Order: sequence, then structure tokens, then C-alpha cells
Amino acid sequence: MKKDFLFNDINILKGVGPKLTKYLKKKRIEKIKDVILNLPYSETDRSKLVKLNKLEIGKIQSIKVLVKKLNFPRIRNLPNKIICEDETGKINIVYFNSREGYIRKLFPLNEWVIISGKINYFNKNYQITNPDYVTSLRNQEYVIKNIPKYNLTKGLNEKKYRLISEDVLNNLPNIDDWLSLDFIKKNNLIDWNKAIKKLHSSKDASDNSSKSYRRLVFDELCANFLTLSENRKRIKKKKLPKNFSNHFSEKIIEDLPFKLTKSQKKVLDQINNDLLSDNRMFRIIQGDVGSGKTIVSFLSIINVIKSGYQCALMSPTEILAKQHFELAEKIFKSLNLKIDFITGKTDYKKRKEVLKNLGSGKIELIIGTHALFQKKIKFKKLGLIVIDEQHKFGVKQRSELAKKGGNNCDVLLMSATPIPRTMMMSLYGDMDISKITEKPSNRKKIITLSKPEKKIDELWPYIKKQIENNNQVFWVCPLIEESSILDYSSAKKKFETINKRFPDKVGLLHGALNKDEKDKILKNFLKKDISILVSTTVIEVGVDFPNANLIIIENSNKFGLAQLHQLRGRVGRGEKQGTCILLFKDGLSKNAIKRIKILKESDDGFYIAEEDLKLRGFGDLIGYQQSGLKNFRFADPVTHEDLFNLAERFVLTIHEDVNKKKYSFLLKLFDRAEIINVNEF
Repeated sequence: MKKDFLFNDINILKGVGPKLTKYLKKKRIEKIKDVILNLPYSETDRSKLVKLNKLEIGKIQSIKVLVKKLNFPRIRNLPNKIICEDETGKINIVYFNSREGYIRKLFPLNEWVIISGKINYFNKNYQITNPDYVTSLRNQEYVIKNIPKYNLTKGLNEKKYRLISEDVLNNLPNIDDWLSLDFIKKNNLIDWNKAIKKLHSSKDASDNSSKSYRRLVFDELCANFLTLSENRKRIKKKKLPKNFSNHFSEKIIEDLPFKLTKSQKKVLDQINNDLLSDNRMFRIIQGDVGSGKTIVSFLSIINVIKSGYQCALMSPTEILAKQHFELAEKIFKSLNLKIDFITGKTDYKKRKEVLKNLGSGKIELIIGTHALFQKKIKFKKLGLIVIDEQHKFGVKQRSELAKKGGNNCDVLLMSATPIPRTMMMSLYGDMDISKITEKPSNRKKIITLSKPEKKIDELWPYIKKQIENNNQVFWVCPLIEESSILDYSSAKKKFETINKRFPDKVGLLHGALNKDEKDKILKNFLKKDISILVSTTVIEVGVDFPNANLIIIENSNKFGLAQLHQLRGRVGRGEKQGTCILLFKDGLSKNAIKRIKILKESDDGFYIAEEDLKLRGFGDLIGYQQSGLKNFRFADPVTHEDLFNLAERFVLTIHEDVNKKKYSFLLKLFDRAEIINVNEF
């Protein structure tokens, strides 16, 4: 059997028709290889024979019984029944739609048989309906074994799926291992072929520390790092270095009303070195909320413009793009730069003018949304692309982005979401990473308080005072509608409650609104037409609301630490002191108490992200999921941190002269091949 067998569609397997294919696709099983990657969550132990007086209803158990009577009703649709017993009791074995000859062969009268199946209780009798296995004592070994249990969607029969899995595993081609025997032994791993079979035939799949499970984790990480490594090589091509003087950026630094932090200066030096290099820059600035990433990007932009190039700055939303535009006009005012603005809403006449001026080189800096990268937009000499809130882009999109500016265009990305190192290197290994770890000296630490929700009435006088002092308030709720299952507050209901207390001063923002409606509400809040904004977690990251100095977060114990930190960062972005109040219900878990304590004591986003990862686990990081960061299927940054480091080091050893074709199977297995075009391997 050729290894290409694994990459065929699932419907080529015997017995897998259109209906079954539909159900399998719901479980992300589209290719045959997906069957081997769909690991069992536990196993059924059939090795123990249970006496009939010890049976447990609802469990799959194995029994040894004597066949006493066969009952074949002549009335249509009634099941065939086999009455069996042992020395402790009786049990009925029931078959629907089975031929009499088949039953008589399977259950010879007055002979002992072994039966395995799910135990039910019907009409005061134990019963097994359509057993999994029936065999004579001579074939006892066939039944007495552990059977894998898979987490399946509705419509997928467990027995049927197990037959599919067994068929694939029995026909599994012998794959040439991409790891050397020495490497496997040295790092306490296991041969790939053995690992896959063990994962489906033992408890290894439910133990993420087992050798076979760790081997699959290592392979997944290798596929990821290989992809990032190849992407990096394609992006960081040769270019003409940008010869510029720091004179203009130094002039702007002198005019700033604050001093740059050491961290900002360090990152700026890294960027300038990249710009002066003969390799294209592809760098990400990772900084906490309010760390001053934007000013660093502007200082980089001016150096590029003054070396004779155009620059483009793209933001995910119109309101954020508008804020960047207004800040750029303010900062670059003395330099008389030609700056313009474009979004999807820009009218035809204005758009035509922008296109013309970009093509002629008249516009030196263009700021906008995704509209910047429409096919019709051409630059005369684009030298730098800056992308804000870059987590919207995946590996493939980053490759496409890098092509937009041509061979001499550098790319700078910014992220306001602090990410733990293990996640950072696995998500952005194709980029150079800069971190701004300090906050500007003029930025006040946000006061963080916690309060039980039963004392919510104590907040109304405080909110009233804030509004009277011309301040603004965020009120964050987790859900749009009331849920009968989850004890969450409804944003809609909370809006109605608050609006009664503060008429005509309250706005409502949630994910069900369209983009135009969201923008309108945020603009009204920015203009101070709204004093209190009741919102779900869709508050724009990165947007400055300088007049907002209070945020109240309901059911704070339901959020992850990282997300709470991001929400907290929506206030205190002006000159006034910011305050965050975390509301919680009684009966907090120890974990929830710890999360609230960490948030109250620390404003370090990187530390908070690490702690969040430890407390909640990789698969539960709500903030990251909402930011679009893709989870691994098997790897966990906390449990498998050593494998992250090992895989990263291993990929670095794969040089240009190494035959990479042996890794093509690995890349296809984990759906990385299309991202970097595996045919090039």
C-alpha cells in the first residue's frame, strides 16, 4: 500500500457512502489520514468476564453464558431473542433484522458462548441488543481485548466507525521515518508506525505523556516549524538597503511630550538595522496594552519616507485607522508630509484621487483599512508596510502580504496581545520578534478592584459621579441574550437597566450588529455623545478612548486572565486615572480567586498571559481564540514545552543541502503542505 493512500478522500473506503461521509466530515474526517489522527479518548476493557448478577447497566461488558432457548417470532418487525444463563442469573440477547440461520450458527443450543456488548435492562430482565462480539469458547481470545472508544458525532455508529478505523490501520502503509533511529532513542520517542498503532490499541491516546502521544506532538510541531521556516526563507529575500539619516526621527523624538522607554529605543534600533540591511524585514512588535508600539512604527515610517520611499499603514477597523491618521497628521505636522486616508467607505471621487496620487508618488504615507490592498491600488515606490493588530493574518496570508510591496518593501507588524513564548515561537516563527516590555512613564497603573455582584447597587452613585465629572464608562457583559444554562448577564437586559437610571446617556455594542452600526456607536462614544457603553467583548482592541476611565466587567470569573487584561486596557489611556471593577458571583472556585488576585496585583501582560496559560490550558484560552490564534490538535504549550523547544532546535538543523522530500508526508499529514506548496520540497 502506497503512503498516498492516506491522502485520498474518505469515501473511497468500503462501506463509506454519501450519508456516512457527511457525518464523518462533521468530525473533521475528510481524508483517510484524518482517521488515524482521530485518536480514541479511552478504551473498553473486554478482558474481564462478568457474572450475570454483577452486571452494570449502561456499561459494555463481556459475559460467558449457556445458550438455553432460541425465539424466532413469526410476526414482522419483532426481534429475534436468545435466552442465556449462567449459574447466577439470566439474560436476553436481542437481534433486529437478523436471519434465523445466522442466529442458529452463532448461538448453538446448550453450548457456552462469550458475548460482549452494552448492558440494558428491559421488562425486568438484563438484555444486550445487537452485541458487539459473540464467539465460542474456542475463539475466546478474539473477544478478550481492549476496544478503543472514539468521541463521535450524532449519526456515527461506534461499531461502524471502529470497523472503518480498523480497516485503515490494517492497511496502513509502512512509512519511512523522517527521524533517525539515534534521534528517536536519544529523545525518548518512538518509531512513527509503532506510535500510530499504539495510540489506537492502548491507553496511550488518553495519556499525553506517553511515548507514542509525544511522538505525534513532536511531529505536529515539526510540521509547524518547518512551515514557518520555509515561509521565512521566501519572505526574507534580498533587497536594496534603505539609506537614511536618523535626523528626522530624532527631531520628532525631541518634540514628543514624553520620553521613549529603553524598550522602545531598543526596538526602534532593531527596526532601523533591518531597514538598513540587504535582507527584507519581516518583523513583529509585540507589546502590552499602552506600551507605545504606534509611536515606534511612526518613527520607523519617517525614516523610510525620508529615504525616498512611500509607506502604508493598515488597521483592521475604520475607527482605529482614523485615529492613526489623526495622530500621524499631528506628529508629522512640522515635516509637511503628504498623508492620506482610505477605507471601503471612501467615495468614488476621493478614491480616484488617492489612486492617482499613490501611483505618482505624491502621497508619502497612506493610512487605511484592508481597502489598501485592493488590486487597483498601485504604489510608485512602496518601501514599508505596517500592519496593526496583525493577529488577523495566518501564515499563508503573511506570505501574500509580503509580496504586495515588491522586492524592496519591508514589512512591520504589531500585536497588542501578549503571548507566551511557546505560543509565540510556534505562531510567528517566520518573523523576527521585538518586544516592548515597559510602559511609558506618563502611563498610570490602572486601579483594579473586585466586588461581589450582590453589591452592585453600591456602584450607581460612583458611576453618577464619573458622568458628572465628564468621564465615560465601559460596562462589559459576556452574552447578548439571557441563557437558561449559563448564569451570564445579558448585555441587552443590562442596557435597559442602566438606561432607566441614566436616560439618553447609554449605548449598546455587541457582535450581532453590523460593521456600520458598530462604527457609529464607537464614534458616538468617542465624541462623548454617549457616557456609558454597555458592550460584549467586541470592544475594539487598540482604539483609544481618552475620556474613558472606568470599566466594569460582569461575571469576571468567567473570563480568561489574558482577556480581562485586554479589556482593562480600554481605560486609563488619557491623562486621567483608570479604574477597573471586576464583578463576580458568590461561590468562586480556587482557580477563579487566583485569577482575580493575579489581575489585581499585576499589570504585566506577558506575565499574565503565562499565568493564564498555566491556569486555563491551551485549549481554553478564550482571548486567544477570539483573536483568531489557531490551536494545535495535539500539542500543548504547557504540558509539552520541552517538545516545543526540541522541535524548534531540530528544524534549525535541517539545512539547505538536506533532502527535504522526506518531510513532505509530514507536512501533508498536518495540513501544512498547501501553505508553502509542498511540491517545492
